[in-house]
Amino acid sequence: MSPAARKSPAIRRTLTAVGFTTVLFSAVAACGTVENLTAGQKVDQAVEGLGEKKSLAFELGLDAKPSALVKLAGEEEPGEEMPPELAKLFAGVRVKVSVESRKPLADSGEKDLVGTGMSVSGPDGVLAEYRLVGDYTYYRADMKAFGEAMGFPLPTADELPESEKELRPVLEGKWIKIDNHELDRAAKDTTGKETTGKGDKAGKGKAGEADPADEIDSRTQQKILKAVRSVVAREVTFSDKGGSDGVERIVAKASFRDLLTGILDKLRPLADELPAGAELPTEEDLKDAPDKKVAVNFSLKNGDLTRVSVDLATLADDPKGAKVPLVVKFGEAGDISAPAGATKLPAGQFGGRGNRFTSGLLGGF
Repeated sequence: MSPAARKSPAIRRTLTAVGFTTVLFSAVAACGTVENLTAGQKVDQAVEGLGEKKSLAFELGLDAKPSALVKLAGEEEPGEEMPPELAKLFAGVRVKVSVESRKPLADSGEKDLVGTGMSVSGPDGVLAEYRLVGDYTYYRADMKAFGEAMGFPLPTADELPESEKELRPVLEGKWIKIDNHELDRAAKDTTGKETTGKGDKAGKGKAGEADPADEIDSRTQQKILKAVRSVVAREVTFSDKGGSDGVERIVAKASFRDLLTGILDKLRPLADELPAGAELPTEEDLKDAPDKKVAVNFSLKNGDLTRVSVDLATLADDPKGAKVPLVVKFGEAGDISAPAGATKLPAGQFGGRGNRFTSGLLGGF
């Protein structure tokens, strides 16, 4: 995150709140919490349909003008106003995640995945992209554009010291690949924890597998879903707003603070059953949660969920008349195959401890 972005707490709080609400409304609809409502049933079936797909992509971005972001950010203190360049970046950034599996996604485990990928694009094109295919992670980036977006310049290929010449393909924007087992070992060297073999000190996970200590068992999952359902059924209303050209629009509404408070109150008795480090917000933390109604818009075409959107400005302390829709679009996964001609790099060289270049790059990405 750039220094300028860190100076926009209003934007960050609003993004967090709306992101939580969008995911929550989508998830609870898929749990069948509103089976007695026709509009809710449509969303329910559409979200369940995503899990039946073997190929899926979703793209997250803002459907807003840079001037609207500047207006929404306001001037909290002198010198903290959002720069126009940063507003242009935020308005143009798109994050796309793709996944392809041999089985329906709802039934897929890690071993069933053919490939996964993520790309981050800016107003002028792709900033960074990675793909996880087989035993390798593939990566490329537009380093000049990436440095400008992050708020600090990155070295050029000609500026690399002799000890880091292997990184030249990265700085030239070419595809590189790293062995995933080497990445595990590099992570071990960085954190001091065992991530292969018998697992780290906190659990018994094997290389490439989730640590059981970081997972929620099925019984606890059911308790959580039951708790969420009871609150959502009480707090959320779904309504069918009609549509045109085969596209239906359904809106879910609720008081954000009441919804969040109600769910957390139900989850607190389950705190001891959650993974280590999963701390729930306190009542003091919730005082900053927006006490406003939030509406999440679902678009369905031929029964398929194609779009979810919510206006960030509705949860701002003073929206100043701005409209800043946060949009998630769903579709088929694009190309997530292994790129031809990728240069293999040692994981330690690319992201090991003490690497001043890649540590900052991966941390920002």
